[in-house]
Amino acid sequence: MTSNVTAVSYGLNVSPTGLEQLRSILAAQGAAVLSETSSGDGRYQIHVAEVQLPDATAAGLAALRHAVAESPIAGFDTALVPAGLRLAERKLLIMDVDSTLIQQEVIELLAAYAGKREEVAAVTEAAMRGELDFTQSLHARVAVLAGLPAAVVDSVRNEVRLSLGAAELVAAFKAAGHVVAVVSGGFNQILEPIAAELGLDYWQANELEIVDGELTGKVLGPVVDRAAKEKFLREWSAAEGIALEHTVAVGDGANDLDMLGAAGIGVAFNAKPAVRAVADAAVNMPYLDAVRHVAGV
Repeated sequence: MTSNVTAVSYGLNVSPTGLEQLRSILAAQGAAVLSETSSGDGRYQIHVAEVQLPDATAAGLAALRHAVAESPIAGFDTALVPAGLRLAERKLLIMDVDSTLIQQEVIELLAAYAGKREEVAAVTEAAMRGELDFTQSLHARVAVLAGLPAAVVDSVRNEVRLSLGAAELVAAFKAAGHVVAVVSGGFNQILEPIAAELGLDYWQANELEIVDGELTGKVLGPVVDRAAKEKFLREWSAAEGIALEHTVAVGDGANDLDMLGAAGIGVAFNAKPAVRAVADAAVNMPYLDAVRHVAGV
Protein backbone atom coordinates (compact mmCIF):
# COMPACT_ATOMS: atom_id res chain seq x y z
CA MET A 1 0.00 0.00 0.00
CA THR A 2 1.41 3.39 -0.97
CA SER A 3 1.27 6.56 1.07
CA ASN A 4 2.18 10.18 0.57
CA VAL A 5 4.52 12.20 2.76
CA THR A 6 6.05 15.62 2.31
CA ALA A 7 9.82 16.02 2.24
CA VAL A 8 10.51 19.51 3.58
CA SER A 9 14.13 20.63 3.13
CA TYR A 10 15.37 23.81 4.81
CA GLY A 11 18.76 25.36 5.36
CA LEU A 12 21.20 28.08 4.48
CA ASN A 13 22.15 26.39 1.22
CA VAL A 14 19.50 24.17 -0.38
CA SER A 15 21.61 23.58 -3.48
CA PRO A 16 20.65 21.81 -6.71
CA THR A 17 23.42 19.29 -6.05
CA GLY A 18 22.09 18.58 -2.58
CA LEU A 19 18.54 18.16 -3.85
CA GLU A 20 19.76 15.71 -6.46
CA GLN A 21 21.41 13.73 -3.67
CA LEU A 22 18.11 13.75 -1.77
CA ARG A 23 16.20 12.52 -4.83
CA SER A 24 18.70 9.68 -5.19
CA ILE A 25 18.27 8.65 -1.55
CA LEU A 26 14.48 8.68 -1.91
CA ALA A 27 14.62 6.71 -5.16
CA ALA A 28 16.90 4.10 -3.61
CA GLN A 29 14.19 3.51 -0.99
CA GLY A 30 11.51 3.14 -3.67
CA ALA A 31 9.96 6.56 -3.00
CA ALA A 32 8.70 8.58 -5.97
CA VAL A 33 8.80 12.39 -6.07
CA LEU A 34 5.45 13.65 -7.38
CA SER A 35 5.99 17.44 -7.30
CA GLU A 36 8.46 20.03 -6.01
CA THR A 37 8.42 23.72 -5.08
CA SER A 38 11.11 26.05 -3.73
CA SER A 39 10.96 29.30 -1.76
CA GLY A 40 12.94 31.38 0.72
CA ASP A 41 12.62 34.26 3.14
CA GLY A 42 16.01 35.91 2.82
CA ARG A 43 17.51 34.02 5.76
CA TYR A 44 17.20 30.42 4.66
CA GLN A 45 15.74 28.40 1.79
CA ILE A 46 12.84 25.95 1.74
CA HIS A 47 12.19 23.14 -0.71
CA VAL A 48 8.99 21.08 -0.52
CA ALA A 49 8.59 17.77 -2.35
CA GLU A 50 5.49 15.61 -2.33
CA VAL A 51 6.65 12.02 -2.13
CA GLN A 52 4.89 8.70 -2.57
CA LEU A 53 6.14 5.90 -0.32
CA PRO A 54 5.98 2.24 -1.27
CA ASP A 55 5.32 1.30 2.37
CA ALA A 56 2.54 3.18 4.18
CA THR A 57 3.33 1.75 7.61
CA ALA A 58 5.03 3.61 10.44
CA ALA A 59 7.98 1.28 9.94
CA GLY A 60 8.19 2.28 6.28
CA LEU A 61 8.31 5.98 7.17
CA ALA A 62 10.86 5.31 9.90
CA ALA A 63 13.07 3.43 7.46
CA LEU A 64 12.97 6.30 4.98
CA ARG A 65 13.74 8.83 7.73
CA HIS A 66 16.71 6.70 8.78
CA ALA A 67 18.02 6.52 5.23
CA VAL A 68 17.84 10.31 4.86
CA ALA A 69 19.41 10.91 8.29
CA GLU A 70 22.25 8.49 7.56
CA SER A 71 23.09 10.35 4.34
CA PRO A 72 23.51 13.93 5.58
CA ILE A 73 23.57 16.52 2.85
CA ALA A 74 25.65 19.63 3.50
CA GLY A 75 23.72 22.87 3.77
CA PHE A 76 20.27 21.66 4.74
CA ASP A 77 18.08 19.26 6.71
CA THR A 78 15.06 17.33 5.46
CA ALA A 79 11.94 16.45 7.44
CA LEU A 80 9.62 13.72 6.21
CA VAL A 81 6.14 14.69 7.35
CA PRO A 82 2.93 12.63 7.06
CA ALA A 83 0.39 14.28 4.78
CA GLY A 84 -2.28 14.02 7.47
CA LEU A 85 -0.33 16.27 9.82
CA ARG A 86 0.41 18.95 7.24
CA LEU A 87 -3.21 18.99 6.06
CA ALA A 88 -4.83 18.92 9.53
CA GLU A 89 -7.24 21.80 10.14
CA ARG A 90 -6.07 22.23 13.74
CA LYS A 91 -2.67 21.37 15.12
CA LEU A 92 -0.94 21.76 18.45
CA LEU A 93 2.63 23.03 18.66
CA ILE A 94 4.39 22.30 21.95
CA MET A 95 7.90 23.54 22.67
CA ASP A 96 10.60 23.37 25.27
CA VAL A 97 11.74 26.80 26.50
CA ASP A 98 15.42 27.02 27.49
CA SER A 99 17.67 26.79 24.39
CA THR A 100 14.55 26.30 22.25
CA LEU A 101 11.96 29.06 22.59
CA ILE A 102 14.64 31.25 24.16
CA GLN A 103 18.36 31.40 23.47
CA GLN A 104 19.56 31.00 27.06
CA GLU A 105 19.46 28.49 29.92
CA VAL A 106 17.75 30.46 32.69
CA ILE A 107 19.24 28.44 35.54
CA GLU A 108 22.70 29.44 34.32
CA LEU A 109 21.74 33.13 34.22
CA LEU A 110 20.44 32.87 37.78
CA ALA A 111 23.50 30.96 38.97
CA ALA A 112 25.74 33.73 37.67
CA TYR A 113 24.41 35.96 40.46
CA ALA A 114 25.62 33.34 42.97
CA GLY A 115 29.02 33.10 41.28
CA LYS A 116 28.23 29.53 40.22
CA ARG A 117 27.51 29.86 36.50
CA GLU A 118 30.25 27.54 35.20
CA GLU A 119 29.52 24.89 37.81
CA VAL A 120 25.80 24.92 37.04
CA ALA A 121 26.35 25.04 33.27
CA ALA A 122 28.38 21.82 33.46
CA VAL A 123 25.55 20.06 35.32
CA THR A 124 22.94 21.42 32.89
CA GLU A 125 24.94 20.16 29.91
CA ALA A 126 25.25 16.67 31.40
CA ALA A 127 21.52 16.60 32.21
CA MET A 128 20.58 17.66 28.68
CA ARG A 129 22.79 14.89 27.27
CA GLY A 130 20.81 12.44 29.42
CA GLU A 131 23.73 11.57 31.68
CA LEU A 132 22.04 12.74 34.89
CA ASP A 133 18.56 12.35 36.36
CA PHE A 134 16.84 15.62 35.48
CA THR A 135 14.92 16.04 38.73
CA GLN A 136 17.95 15.41 40.94
CA SER A 137 20.11 17.70 38.80
CA LEU A 138 17.50 20.48 38.94
CA HIS A 139 17.30 20.36 42.74
CA ALA A 140 21.11 20.47 42.92
CA ARG A 141 21.32 23.44 40.55
CA VAL A 142 18.54 25.40 42.25
CA ALA A 143 20.16 24.82 45.67
CA VAL A 144 23.04 27.15 44.74
CA LEU A 145 20.53 30.01 44.44
CA ALA A 146 19.65 29.95 48.16
CA GLY A 147 19.89 33.40 49.72
CA LEU A 148 19.81 35.39 46.48
CA PRO A 149 17.43 38.36 46.54
CA ALA A 150 14.24 37.80 44.57
CA ALA A 151 15.14 40.84 42.49
CA VAL A 152 17.64 38.74 40.54
CA VAL A 153 14.65 37.04 38.90
CA ASP A 154 13.64 40.38 37.39
CA SER A 155 17.21 41.01 36.27
CA VAL A 156 17.40 37.62 34.57
CA ARG A 157 14.02 38.16 32.92
CA ASN A 158 15.50 41.22 31.24
CA GLU A 159 18.46 39.16 29.96
CA VAL A 160 16.32 36.54 28.24
CA ARG A 161 16.06 36.71 24.46
CA LEU A 162 13.69 34.75 22.25
CA SER A 163 15.31 32.46 19.71
CA LEU A 164 15.45 33.85 16.18
CA GLY A 165 12.15 33.14 14.48
CA ALA A 166 10.35 32.16 17.71
CA ALA A 167 7.86 35.05 17.64
CA GLU A 168 7.22 34.48 13.93
CA LEU A 169 6.61 30.77 14.50
CA VAL A 170 4.08 31.35 17.27
CA ALA A 171 2.35 34.13 15.33
CA ALA A 172 2.00 31.94 12.23
CA PHE A 173 0.44 29.06 14.18
CA LYS A 174 -1.92 31.37 16.04
CA ALA A 175 -2.97 33.25 12.90
CA ALA A 176 -3.85 29.94 11.25
CA GLY A 177 -6.07 28.94 14.19
CA HIS A 178 -3.73 26.39 15.75
CA VAL A 179 -2.83 25.89 19.42
CA VAL A 180 0.59 26.80 20.85
CA ALA A 181 1.94 25.53 24.17
CA VAL A 182 5.26 25.47 25.98
CA VAL A 183 6.44 23.25 28.80
CA SER A 184 9.68 23.88 30.62
CA GLY A 185 12.05 22.48 33.19
CA GLY A 186 12.76 26.15 33.87
CA PHE A 187 10.74 28.54 35.98
CA ASN A 188 7.28 30.12 35.93
CA GLN A 189 8.62 33.44 37.17
CA ILE A 190 10.57 33.81 33.92
CA LEU A 191 8.08 32.12 31.61
CA GLU A 192 4.89 33.92 32.64
CA PRO A 193 5.63 37.28 30.95
CA ILE A 194 6.96 35.51 27.85
CA ALA A 195 3.77 33.45 27.60
CA ALA A 196 1.66 36.59 27.94
CA GLU A 197 3.70 38.47 25.35
CA LEU A 198 3.41 35.67 22.79
CA GLY A 199 -0.23 34.86 23.56
CA LEU A 200 0.44 31.20 24.31
CA ASP A 201 -2.56 28.95 24.89
CA TYR A 202 -0.88 26.73 27.50
CA TRP A 203 2.32 26.94 29.47
CA GLN A 204 3.88 25.21 32.45
CA ALA A 205 7.22 25.34 34.26
CA ASN A 206 8.65 24.92 37.77
CA GLU A 207 8.02 27.44 40.56
CA LEU A 208 10.97 28.89 42.44
CA GLU A 209 10.27 29.18 46.15
CA ILE A 210 10.65 32.75 47.43
CA VAL A 211 10.38 33.53 51.16
CA ASP A 212 10.85 36.98 52.71
CA GLY A 213 12.19 38.38 49.44
CA GLU A 214 14.85 35.70 48.95
CA LEU A 215 15.20 32.53 46.90
CA THR A 216 15.25 29.50 49.19
CA GLY A 217 17.12 27.24 46.78
CA LYS A 218 14.03 25.06 46.35
CA VAL A 219 11.23 24.56 43.85
CA LEU A 220 7.60 24.10 44.83
CA GLY A 221 5.69 20.96 43.88
CA PRO A 222 6.58 18.20 41.44
CA VAL A 223 9.37 18.95 38.99
CA VAL A 224 8.49 19.32 35.31
CA ASP A 225 10.63 16.48 33.94
CA ARG A 226 10.55 14.46 30.73
CA ALA A 227 7.53 12.39 31.83
CA ALA A 228 5.63 15.53 32.81
CA LYS A 229 6.32 17.11 29.43
CA GLU A 230 4.69 14.17 27.66
CA LYS A 231 1.80 14.26 30.15
CA PHE A 232 1.08 17.91 29.39
CA LEU A 233 1.23 17.25 25.64
CA ARG A 234 -1.39 14.52 26.00
CA GLU A 235 -3.59 16.58 28.36
CA TRP A 236 -3.55 19.74 26.26
CA SER A 237 -4.12 17.98 22.94
CA ALA A 238 -7.04 16.06 24.46
CA ALA A 239 -8.49 19.27 25.93
CA GLU A 240 -8.38 20.84 22.45
CA GLY A 241 -9.73 17.77 20.67
CA ILE A 242 -6.55 17.50 18.61
CA ALA A 243 -5.24 14.03 17.78
CA LEU A 244 -1.67 13.31 18.83
CA GLU A 245 -0.94 12.62 15.14
CA HIS A 246 -1.59 16.31 14.52
CA THR A 247 0.83 17.62 17.16
CA VAL A 248 4.34 19.00 16.69
CA ALA A 249 6.87 18.92 19.55
CA VAL A 250 10.17 20.82 19.56
CA GLY A 251 13.05 20.49 22.01
CA ASP A 252 16.79 20.21 22.42
CA GLY A 253 17.57 18.05 25.46
CA ALA A 254 17.12 14.56 26.87
CA ASN A 255 14.22 15.70 29.05
CA ASP A 256 12.27 16.43 25.84
CA LEU A 257 12.57 12.90 24.45
CA ASP A 258 9.24 11.50 25.72
CA MET A 259 7.37 14.55 24.40
CA LEU A 260 9.10 14.34 21.02
CA GLY A 261 8.34 10.63 20.79
CA ALA A 262 4.64 11.02 21.61
CA ALA A 263 3.94 13.86 19.17
CA GLY A 264 2.89 13.44 15.55
CA ILE A 265 6.37 14.71 14.67
CA GLY A 266 9.20 15.45 17.07
CA VAL A 267 11.71 18.10 16.01
CA ALA A 268 15.20 18.41 17.51
CA PHE A 269 16.20 22.09 17.53
CA ASN A 270 19.98 22.58 17.59
CA ALA A 271 19.85 19.58 19.87
CA LYS A 272 22.19 17.29 21.72
CA PRO A 273 23.35 14.24 19.66
CA ALA A 274 21.21 11.82 21.66
CA VAL A 275 18.12 13.85 20.79
CA ARG A 276 18.95 14.30 17.11
CA ALA A 277 19.51 10.55 16.85
CA VAL A 278 15.92 9.67 17.74
CA ALA A 279 13.88 12.73 16.71
CA ASP A 280 11.72 12.54 13.58
CA ALA A 281 13.32 15.70 12.19
CA ALA A 282 16.03 18.21 13.08
CA VAL A 283 16.57 21.93 12.64
CA ASN A 284 20.30 22.60 12.76
CA MET A 285 20.26 26.35 12.16
CA PRO A 286 19.30 29.21 14.48
CA TYR A 287 15.88 29.92 12.94
CA LEU A 288 13.09 28.34 14.97
CA ASP A 289 10.40 29.37 12.48
CA ALA A 290 11.61 26.64 10.11
CA VAL A 291 9.26 24.45 12.15
CA ARG A 292 6.25 26.17 10.56
CA HIS A 293 7.36 24.92 7.16
CA VAL A 294 7.77 21.41 8.53
CA ALA A 295 4.21 21.56 9.87
CA GLY A 296 2.75 23.06 6.72
CA VAL A 297 1.69 26.30 8.43
